Amino acid sequence: MGFSPLLKKASLVGAFFVSAIWLSAAQAFCPVPAGLTPIAVARVVDGDTLRLSDGRSVRMIGLNTPELGRQGRGDEPFAVAARQRLVALVAASNGRVGLRPGKEAHDRYGRTLAHVYSVDGANLEAQMLAEGFGFQVAVAPNVDLVSCQQSAERAARQASLGVWKRSPVLQAAQIQQSGFAVLSGRVANVQRNRGGVWITLQGSVVLRVAPNLLGKFDVAALQRLKGKQIEARGWVVDRSRRGGMKQGQARWLLPLGDPSMLQTAQ
Repeated sequence: MGFSPLLKKASLVGAFFVSAIWLSAAQAFCPVPAGLTPIAVARVVDGDTLRLSDGRSVRMIGLNTPELGRQGRGDEPFAVAARQRLVALVAASNGRVGLRPGKEAHDRYGRTLAHVYSVDGANLEAQMLAEGFGFQVAVAPNVDLVSCQQSAERAARQASLGVWKRSPVLQAAQIQQSGFAVLSGRVANVQRNRGGVWITLQGSVVLRVAPNLLGKFDVAALQRLKGKQIEARGWVVDRSRRGGMKQGQARWLLPLGDPSMLQTAQ
């Protein structure tokens, strides 16, 4: 079932063939910038992380793929398939990729943050998104390709590919653990204070726009969300474990780093 058996049997020739099918689409979503210098890939760590021959670890900007199992947890659905697909795309690129570094060059783990391109000019994040192997995410200030990456994900979602084959969207009341989630809920309350804007959903989830990010959002539009059905995505935090939850507050906190991580129902 799924993609794994097919990918395990895919030959290098097959990888080139599949890559060619998606190349023009990926280039249309996120065109290649000029002046990229190819560098060899030593290893594909998972569906959104590479280890280069010079020792750098690269976290691909705008793409979040399901997590491989670690620390006693099993693989999330499509995690293995996503890694295998990225392996095939790198192989089809002769084992070399070009990098477009983000405005923020490193994450808190010391990994290089960059958009990754094949030697043929395909943006690999867009390609993975268009095939349904992950989710579009946006973390300021690395948001230059948000629009084209959204379009790539939309193509997979409309075609029910990969992670979108069965809807991964959880109702707010279904959130039971920390980690990345795409969730849906009705807004019960919107409040603005020194801590930013807080959007409380029916259930036990509150979305937060931090004060330093308010300039990126239409705050007036946020304050009009009460009663509306919304979809949000990001990394959910359990406030009860951090000692930051007061009586009556929502247990689950989802910080919003960019307006693209919040959508109102159509």
